[in-house]
Amino acid sequence: MKTYSIALIPGDGIGKDVTAAAWAVLQAAASKHNFNLEGTTFPWSCEHYKQTGAMMPEDGIETLRTFDAIYLGAVGWPAEVPDAVSLHGLLLPIRKAFIQYANIRPHRLLPGITGPLRAQGFDILCIRENTEGEYSGAGGRVHSGTSDEIAVETAIFTRKGVERIVRFGFDRARARRGKLASVTKSNAQKYTMVFWDEVTRDVAREYPDVEVSHYHIDAMAARMVMAPESLDVVVASNLFGDILTDLGAAIQGGLGFAASANINPDRTAPSMFEPVHGSAPDIAHLNIANPIAAIWSGAMMLEHLGEADASRDVMGAIEAITARGIGTAPGKDRTGVITDAVLAAMV
Repeated sequence: MKTYSIALIPGDGIGKDVTAAAWAVLQAAASKHNFNLEGTTFPWSCEHYKQTGAMMPEDGIETLRTFDAIYLGAVGWPAEVPDAVSLHGLLLPIRKAFIQYANIRPHRLLPGITGPLRAQGFDILCIRENTEGEYSGAGGRVHSGTSDEIAVETAIFTRKGVERIVRFGFDRARARRGKLASVTKSNAQKYTMVFWDEVTRDVAREYPDVEVSHYHIDAMAARMVMAPESLDVVVASNLFGDILTDLGAAIQGGLGFAASANINPDRTAPSMFEPVHGSAPDIAHLNIANPIAAIWSGAMMLEHLGEADASRDVMGAIEAITARGIGTAPGKDRTGVITDAVLAAMV
């Protein structure tokens, strides 16, 4: 029987609750489809930072490298640890060290979900560049605390980095509905974003069967609200992709349905899967967090591991319970009720 080793990082706040929920569903799927998921839990979190001065140990990356995949709950406790510390101490180092350059976020309405838009039939796959761009961390501050203080943050775009994420997007578009929208701001950012546009056009020549559109970030934000059904695969830089995917989560009913995958397409290192709703300290331990985004992220992990049937089974169970009105609105059903419903729908 095939066994997959999974590193579990529940993190902070509701991350612990939704990780437990997703893991129960994934274990049930594994049992039903005749494979094993062997989980090892790591307490790396803001609490760990408070105790040790680091979000993870010095050998954390090498420890994670031995696993088939990483599952992350949510990290952050801004009242006690600044977000810049938690993000740069755990999430970004993992993404960069394991070359998880493709961040994938699906945006569609599940059955029974009423989104804020009149549109019902949209199915958008956002592909976000995940390792460079605006989140490269290049920059600094000088003359701190004085009237002459200067802060500089430099976005780094490489031909290799842009080309590989754009090509990844084209491959996904070819496997879906054959449409790709590239998002930049090349009318204002005349170096990095014009460069992105040029690379996209170069790669597009290899995909004559894919229809390519180019949007500025502000126009794309408007299109996602006004005509989301017109979009298929959307590819954007690290910052623009981050913003657009929160908008995507909003139009699909909220962050409780926002799943994501941080993929190493070459499979030279583990990929990481996480809901993107954050740790929500204000509702932690109240058993009211919606675990659907976490379970959906788990389904994406199963698909990546090659267990497509199990992944479809999990997604089918999610869709079955939302169609019955379970888990369709914030706070409507408790975490355990939603989890139990998904488990029952999988039998």
